Parts: sequence; structure tokens; C-alpha cells
Amino acid sequence: IWKNIRMISQLLKFSFHSSVAIKKRSKVPGVMITQFVEEIPAGKSHPDFSRKPIALTIQEGKLAVFKAIITGSPTPTVTWARNNGDVSDPERYVVSYDPVLGEHQLQMANVGVDQADTYKCYANNEYGRAIVTVTLNVIEAQLYLFSEQREKATADLKRTLRTRAEQKKERKDGEVDEKFWELLLSADKKDYERICAEYGVTDFRWMLKKLNEKKKEIEEQQSQYIEHLSNLRHIEIKMPGCAEFEFEMDLKDPNAKIFLLKDGVMVPFTTDTDEKHSLHQVGRKFIFSVHGLNAEDAGLYQVDIEGVNVFSTDFKIPAVDFLVKIQEVKAVEREDAAFECVLSAPLPKISWLGKNVALEQGEKYDISVSEDMLIHRLVVKDCMQVDKGIYAAVAGMKSCNAWLIVEDPNQRGKKGARKTTQAGGGGEDLIRIAAEQQEKLQKEREERMEQLKQIQAEKTAANEEEKPAEEGTAVPEPPKPKAKPKPKPKPETKTDSEGVHFTSGLSDVHAIIGQSAEMVCKLSSEKCDGIWYKDGKEVTTDELKIVKDGAVHKLTVSNCTEDDSGKYRFEADGRKTEAMLVVEDPPRMNQDDLATFSEPVIIKLGQNATFKMDFVGREPMKVQWYNEGEEMLEDNHIRIEKSDSHSHLLLVKCQRKDSGEIKLKLKNEFGTIEALSRLIVLDKPTNPMGPVEVLEASASCVDFKWRPPKDDGGSPIKNYYIERNQIGRNTWTKIGNIPGEPHYKDTDVDHGRRYCYRIRAVTAESTSDVFETDDIQAGTKAYPGPPSTPKVVSAFKNCITLAWSPPTNTGGTNIVGYNMEKRKRGSNIWGQVNPPDEPIKGKQYDVKDVIEGMEYEFRVSAINFSGAGEPSTPSEFVIARDPKMRPNFTNRKMKSFMVVRAENSARVNINFEASPMPTIIWLKDGMPVSKRVTVSNTDGMSQLLIPSAERSDSGIYTIIVKNIVGQETFSVEIRVTDDPKPPGPVELEENVPGTLTVSWQPSPDEKRDNHLHYMVMKRDSIKRTWHTVADRLFNNNFTAVNIMPGREYNFRVYAKNDIGLSEPSESLTWGVFSLNLAPSKPCNFDSAPIFTVPLKTHTTPEKYECYMSCAVRSDPIPHVTWYRNNVSLNTDTNYYITNTCGVCSMLILRVGAKDNGEYKVVAENSLGRAECSAQLTILGMLSEYV
Repeated sequence: IWKNIRMISQLLKFSFHSSVAIKKRSKVPGVMITQFVEEIPAGKSHPDFSRKPIALTIQEGKLAVFKAIITGSPTPTVTWARNNGDVSDPERYVVSYDPVLGEHQLQMANVGVDQADTYKCYANNEYGRAIVTVTLNVIEAQLYLFSEQREKATADLKRTLRTRAEQKKERKDGEVDEKFWELLLSADKKDYERICAEYGVTDFRWMLKKLNEKKKEIEEQQSQYIEHLSNLRHIEIKMPGCAEFEFEMDLKDPNAKIFLLKDGVMVPFTTDTDEKHSLHQVGRKFIFSVHGLNAEDAGLYQVDIEGVNVFSTDFKIPAVDFLVKIQEVKAVEREDAAFECVLSAPLPKISWLGKNVALEQGEKYDISVSEDMLIHRLVVKDCMQVDKGIYAAVAGMKSCNAWLIVEDPNQRGKKGARKTTQAGGGGEDLIRIAAEQQEKLQKEREERMEQLKQIQAEKTAANEEEKPAEEGTAVPEPPKPKAKPKPKPKPETKTDSEGVHFTSGLSDVHAIIGQSAEMVCKLSSEKCDGIWYKDGKEVTTDELKIVKDGAVHKLTVSNCTEDDSGKYRFEADGRKTEAMLVVEDPPRMNQDDLATFSEPVIIKLGQNATFKMDFVGREPMKVQWYNEGEEMLEDNHIRIEKSDSHSHLLLVKCQRKDSGEIKLKLKNEFGTIEALSRLIVLDKPTNPMGPVEVLEASASCVDFKWRPPKDDGGSPIKNYYIERNQIGRNTWTKIGNIPGEPHYKDTDVDHGRRYCYRIRAVTAESTSDVFETDDIQAGTKAYPGPPSTPKVVSAFKNCITLAWSPPTNTGGTNIVGYNMEKRKRGSNIWGQVNPPDEPIKGKQYDVKDVIEGMEYEFRVSAINFSGAGEPSTPSEFVIARDPKMRPNFTNRKMKSFMVVRAENSARVNINFEASPMPTIIWLKDGMPVSKRVTVSNTDGMSQLLIPSAERSDSGIYTIIVKNIVGQETFSVEIRVTDDPKPPGPVELEENVPGTLTVSWQPSPDEKRDNHLHYMVMKRDSIKRTWHTVADRLFNNNFTAVNIMPGREYNFRVYAKNDIGLSEPSESLTWGVFSLNLAPSKPCNFDSAPIFTVPLKTHTTPEKYECYMSCAVRSDPIPHVTWYRNNVSLNTDTNYYITNTCGVCSMLILRVGAKDNGEYKVVAENSLGRAECSAQLTILGMLSEYV
């Protein structure tokens, strides 16, 4: 009563705010939200649960707590209630709020059985209300079911399950059980179809769309607590009486609460593996186990993190037993051992254990199952002593085990050759038992189908009898005599021992639309006529053909349509018989189209394949395409077009793996039809396979065979192309094509030599890649003798060079190489130095795989066509270290002077070589360097680094490299300076006529830089250009001469150091005055040519260049001609001649003997002619004459 009063008051309270009631959807499943206003103001929100309470299953007397986190603005009011009771008792119910965690709690201390109920949590504010329900289950202490109660509970459970199975029907969109989605969210794609069939979902497009939406929602919820979730493995029985499921997960909060639920009810679990439900965590892997399995453990298991589902798996325990258990197997070493068993019901997979460890398919174990899924087989390959022990097969709740005994009678621990035989296995007896069981199961299925059909027929007949007879069409029937029901229902037929009766009644007929159907019955008298009825109406239409042939009465329906379906009745002399005509419209295909479709489609690699089929049948039609039994869904590679009358499959850019059986499956309510075709994608074959089996290897013949390619690329193997290589040579000899048998006999061989073969498979389409055999020797082996003892040529820390002499006994064949081995002092193990497949060709080898300071000895063995012979005697021990060497600087271009700008880093690298490693000391001006200087030493180099240089770091730095052999030193001067500051003001003073004294104030850097000096530049009013008149002045004045009166002069003074120039200090202008000069007369500068600078005699070494020049003055400009021994050179390209502003030049790039002689220059113009000459002497020629 109190609960109802409180709920009514809440409804009245919020009815004043608004008459609107809008249903909202929460992100948390199971929360119902009602919004009271159409629009919520900004910053406000209706109540919602960010974390809802979790269902509890708890033992009587424990503490039960429901927790909820609620959001909303303004802050909602939270209340609790229960369906069948009151929560107002403060001693039994405590409502609290934790402001730190933001949790609303309902606590029940010492919970009792009467408190088990469904509880509700309400959250209300002025904008809406949120409600969530949660279940509390209380386990009564010391409650046991008696045997009768348990049997009754089991019977009730089976009856309930049976009822649910009978009532299960195909669900409509939006009416799917929530369990269906929970299973799909954690299932693999290959299981989608099975789950949909189990829950009656047929619209796969709608299912996939809805599933993607739910995946997004659950991922958003999981992202609040989970960083990563992967490797979901569903529950399965791993060991007898134990089932496990596992997944990998990274939690954002390691302290987040993990809940295990079974069929929606919380299940307690611990980390103790002896308990019923346990959790074992290894790193990021979570493994849940269920021990002590029984039938009640089947159900839906779920794992929640803080109320958010992360994984769901459905555990079904198959009702299966072992008809034939595995038997003890005795096997010989290197033999395979097989265990086989037969099940009572088909099962696609069972668990195999070896010494209590789960076994998986792989190189060691081969696990297989027969097509009828009754015979299961485990093969232990290549049995060894470690494989013996107990092996077990686990199927559902049943298990069986047997011993594997591995015998080793004569080997005495030695590893024998691999055997191809197999021990164990049931053979034909198991196949016979499995076939009998399969026949039995098939018979049971047919009986069940027959029972279902009879039940369906009874329901249909009952429904028809309940329908009221239509007026004017039904014929009155005589009353039915009471009779006992017969065990098998048959078409209802009235018979009587007196008068006319039916000797054969009507039978139900199933016809396909468009075909003919015939209903036949037979009377006991040929003289009696009868009347045919359809659905209670007499048959009068001409479309139905009625025939009487003596006592046989026939009703023929030509070209059946859906309207022809119904109940047909034949009445004669007060007797009647009834039967149903069912006109079906199953999927059908045209036989010509089917024949065309069945032809294989052959394409090349990378091409597109197209399949198309027309069909008819009633809608809706389910169209599915399969490749090798696996359904194909649309993606970038697969295009599927579906319509009411045809379907089109396009496979884009087919690969070899796409080859296989292509199946089109059509299904509607009337049946299923399939069309089969085959896709063959042509490609080059794979490589031929080994191992090579040598049939004969004699002195005159090598006969061997190999295995054909695993995949012939879609075309049969026509030939094998073979090449041969003789070991020791680099060439391959072409043998050519041989017929398609993988066998070859080579008779062109030399005794003792080894051969290698390359084999390619050839088809009409292409040629495979190469398969290379191992070395095969023709005849017996004759190994060479030992070479001479290796001698050490040189030894360094990373390389030791050795040399040896070939053996005197070569074994009758050529030496093709050597193998070298090394051994450390104190070790008994020899290790090969050169790669095994790369023998040493010469008689000297550099061993670089050595460790500095270690002591080694070496030996060498020779290799001929038979193989490697005996090794030589070991060499003397040698230490891997460099020879002693006095320190020596390797860089001959080291700088002894370095200028560094202030605040920049200074770096000096010194490369050296020395052995052993020397001691390195750096000094500055004869003293150890300061801590500001960083010194880095490596093998062969030393570096001095000043990170941020200052002027005080200037000085002479000396490196001393010293070891036990000697020492070496080198010095470098580092000058740290900066751009100089300009000098002070410049003053000019004339003490002596014609001279000027230039003086200036010193630069502020003069005291800090002893390399600072000055440069003076001058400019006058005539030339108007600056030119240097003095440089490297270390004082503060300079006397300029040749000061001409009447001209203006300016001076600039620069400060200079090792970095560069400062800004100039400029003087005032000197000599501003005017002169009275007489008027000038025009001058005539025309003159005949005259050489102001004549040619000079040159003496030049042979093959050097020679440069000759002279100067001529003339106006107008003269024409200049060069002569050697009176022969003009102006057109000779071996001489480079120029005439620039009166300077005549000639360049000989490479002086030779022909260039010796007298050279003359002639200059002429309209006023005259001038010439000058000189002698060129070649030094090389003089030495030859001497």
C-alpha cells in the first residue's frame, strides 16, 4: 500500500509541470526515461543512469548492496521501491549517498529470503523521470532438494524447454530476443547464420544493420572502462568435467569490478580453481572456468565490467555418448599412432587431451572428423618416447582415455629413420558402426518428421471443420459415427460393409504450379456415380476434368494455380472421402539454363568471372551464393545482384584461391533448389615438391624422382623442364623437357662428382618456379687428405689471416674448396668459420669473426666432389690483437691555428693510430685544460670541445698521445675573438707640405686583442674611388704623401683582427680651395705604334704552360700579329691570343718541343709600324741535348 501511495504521489507531483510524456532512450540498456517538457533549456537535462544497479544472487545472511550513479540538472531526487513489499523499514533497508563517488546505495544487512524481489530505482527532476529495475535473488541456507523434487524440477524444465521449442516462431523486425543480440555481438561472422536460424531471424540485411548500430553503442559504453578487447574464445569443454572461455582485455582502472552472469543472474566466482566458478588472470588474458559440469550448467554466460557487457557466450552441453571408445595403441618409434572413436550423435568437434594437456591441430598432431561427424580421429605423428602416456577424448559430459605405448626394442636410444606406417585405428569396424548409427539417426529424424506432418494434418482438418458451411454450396453430411481414434491418421473415408464403399480413398496431392494434378479414388461398385466438391462447393467448372473409368473416379486439374489449392471431397451413395490438394510454387530453373550454368567457367588470373541464373518461384525468395561450401557476401571482390527472376554473381580480379565449386541456392517456403558450377582460375603451377627419392646413384647413372606440384594451376602437367649443375662449377646445363612423370634418369655423369638439378613444371598455361634438389653424388665417395698446418700471416684485433698448402691426396677429383674451423683456448668445440654453403676458394683466408684479446687455433679441411676430408693439424695459438705501434697522427692536413668567434663552440678533432690503446692528455699553455673543456676519446680519435668559447679560452692547446711504444704530440693555437669595434675620431694635420698626418683614437678592443691592427684608405676628388694606402698598422697614426694641392682628400681608418674588419671611422674633407689656371689648348694624341713594355725571354719546362705579354701604345688602335719563327700564329688554335687596352697576351697551355723558337709581335696602324721579339727556351729539350 505504501508503495502504491508513493508512486501515485510522484505521478501527481509531476503532472502539474507538464502534460507532455516523451519516451527517451538511454545509453545504458534497461533504463526507461520519460521527459516532461518538449524542449529542455540549455545547460539542463533530464535524469539518466550512467551506472545502473546490478542484479544480485547472494546467500542468506550476507550484505546486499545496490549501487547507482545518476546524472541530471538540476540534481534529481532518488527513491527506491520493491514490487512486493516496502523499503521504509530503517533496520532492514538503509538508503545512502556517497558524495565522493557520486553513488546512491540501497543496503540490506543480514538479507533474508523474504527480501528476494524485484527492486526499482526512481530518479526525478522537473524535466523528467528515469526508472531502472533490478532483481535480488537470495539463496536459502541449507536448502536441499529431495530426489523426487529434483526429478520433478528436471521434468518441468524439459517440459518448459519443449514447449518453448514448439512455440518458437519466426520473429518480426524489432521483436527479437535481447539474448540474440548479445550472442551476435561476441560471435564470429561464420556463426551468424546458425544463430539467426536458432532465433528465427530471416532478414539478414536488417540484422546486419541493427547489429552495427548495437556494436557502436556497446563500444561507446566499453570505452569508459576498457582500453583493449580481443581474442574472444567461446566456452568449450577443455577437460573432463571442466569448461573454459577466455579473452584478452586491458582495463583503464585495474580496480574495476568484474561480474559473471548466467542467464541474467549473477554468479559468484573466485580465483581458487577448486571452486565451481573461477577466474584465472595471466597478464591481459582472463580465463573463466566452470568445474564439475552437469546439465544445469548450460546457459548464456556473460561478463560485465561495472555493469557494461563485454562478452557473451552460449554454453550448450550436447547429449552424446561414445559408441566406440579409444583403445590402447602400441607403436614403434618414428611411427604414427592413431586413436579413433565413434559418437552416438553427430558432433563437429571434440576435445583431445594428451597427458592432461589440450592438443591442437599442427605438425605433431592431426585431428580429423568424418563427413557424418560420427568418427573422430587423432594421429600422433613421428612417435617418440616422450609421447607415451594417457590420451583422452572429451565429448560433452562424456570422456574416454587410453594409453599410448611407444616401443624401442633395438635402437638403444638412437634416433631411427622416419616410418610411413601407422599403428592403431579401428578401420572398417568403426566405419560400419558409424554407418549403422547414421542410419539409425536418419530413421529417427524421418519418424519425427512424419509425426510432425500428422500433427499438422490433424490441425488443418480441425480448422476446416470449425469453418461454417457456406449457404447453397455445401451438401449435408450424415452424422459421424463415434469411433476410436486410430494410431496413424489417414484421409477421412466413410466405409460400410453394406452397399457401396470405397476400396481406395483419396490421398493428399502436392503439385507444382503450372503442372497437372490428379486425385483418384475407387468404389466397390462400377455402377455408382458420385459428386466432387472443392472446399465444400460442388465442382462444376470446365477447368477441372472429371473422369469415371469403371469403379475408378478421377479429378484432373490441368495447369495448376494457387487458386486450385484446397480440400477436395468425393461423395457417392452417402459415403465420402477427402484429401488436400496443395499447389506449391518452389524455386525452379530452366533445364537448358541449368545445363549452361553447370559448365565450368575457365578464366586467367586477374580476370573477372560471371555467373547468372534465371529462376521462378514464389516470393520471398532467399538467394545465396557459395564457393566451396562457404557463403559469399558482397565486398570489393564480390558483386551480387538479386531480382525477382534472376541472380547475377560477379567475382572481380579472381585469384587462384577462388577456384572451386560455385553453388547457387534458392529457397522459399515450398522448398530449396541448388545449381552447381565450377570456377577454374588458371595460373602458373606451384613448384615441384621434395623430398627427392634417389633410386640409383652409381658411377654411370643418377636415377631419382620427386613429387608433383601441390597445385597444377588449373592445367595438367605436360612436361618437366630440367637443368643440371655440377658442384664446383657456376654454370647450369639445360637438359630440356621430359614427359609429365616426376622421374628422371641421368646417364651422362662422372664417377665421384656431385650434381644438383633444377626442376620446373610446365603446363599449357605457364611454367612454375624452380625446385632445386640436394646434391647427388655419382658413385662412391673418395674424400681428400688433410691440407698442411695453417700458418698465421697477420693478426689484428678484428682479423686474423692464415695460409696453407693443398693436400697431397685429392681423392681422385679436383679440390673445389676448403672449410676452416676455429677453437678458443680451453674449449673442446670447433666452430666453422666460413658459411657451410660457401667453401673457401683460395689457400688464404681472413678470419674476421674474432673477439679482441681471445686466443684461437685454426684447422683446415679440403673439399672435393665427394665432400670434406680430414682436417689438418691445428695451427699455433694466436691472440686477436693489433701489433704494437707507436702513436701516429693520420691526418697530415691538421690546422695549427684556429680562430673562433666568441660564444661559438670550438671543436678540434685529432685522428691517430696506436697499439695498444694510448693514454691521451690535453694541455692548455702547458697546463691541464679547465673543466669547461670537454674531451672525448674513441678508438682512433680524440675530440676537444669548448661549448661556448670566451676570449679567455684563447691559447695553445697541446695533445699528448702516449703508449708503451712511444708518444706523439701536436699543438694547435685557438684564438677566441669577435668582430672588432671601430677606431675613435680621425684627425688630419699637415706638418710638411705635400704630406698629411692621419691620427685616430685606438679601438676599445686594442687592449684585449694583441692581433688587432689598423688599415687606412684614401679617396681624392679626381679618382673618386677608395684605395688602401696602409695596412697592418699597430700604432695610431700614419703619414700620407703625394698630397696634391687643389684636390680634396678623405681618409677612412678600419680596425682589423683575425675575424675581419670593423666599421670605418672617417675623417673630414681636406683641401677645399680654388686655383686660377690658364685656358687649355686642344691636343692631338695620334701617334704611330710604340711598345712601352717589350716581350721578355722565357724559359719554361716541357709540358708546363707559358704566358707571354707586352704593351703597345698607339692611336688609332693598331692591328697586332704574333709570329713564331716568322710564321703567323693568329689563326692557330693551339695559342690563346688576346689584345685588351693595349696589353697583348698569348697563352700556351702545354709547352712542347715544337713551341721552341723566336716569338715576335708586330703592331701597325695608318701612322706606322712597330715590332718586338723574344726567345722561348724549353728546359726538357736542353736536358736531352746535354
